[in-house]
Amino acid sequence: MYVFRQKARTIIIIIIFMNFTLFVTVLLTAVTLVVAAYVIAKLIGPRSYNAVKGEPYESGIPTRGSSWLPMHVGYYLFAILFLMFDIETVLLYPWAVVVRDFGAMALVSIGFFLMVLVLGLAYAWRKGALEWK
Repeated sequence: MYVFRQKARTIIIIIIFMNFTLFVTVLLTAVTLVVAAYVIAKLIGPRSYNAVKGEPYESGIPTRGSSWLPMHVGYYLFAILFLMFDIETVLLYPWAVVVRDFGAMALVSIGFFLMVLVLGLAYAWRKGALEWK
């Protein structure tokens, strides 16, 4: 009995080590590829620094006045709401595919997820975040 447990522990340790080795290999490969791409871009890329490169450019016409104009906060709020509901659809699709396999617990979890989203939308609507002023 003791020999069997020892063999099982050895097998588990080998599997953990193999998974860790695979993780480290993938991580090192990713870092190597990123560094290689950066170095190649720096070596091959053009090096032309002059005053024209720092100027704002708009459709080939020199800009008049300041190029940095403040944006209304409503644009950012609308973009955040759009991203929130866009991500919601991305998360809702896989759930709809496997809902029959998981049963009632899946319905409860997605119900809570949708409830939080609907409450967030109701709050934003009540505060006037969806109206342009």
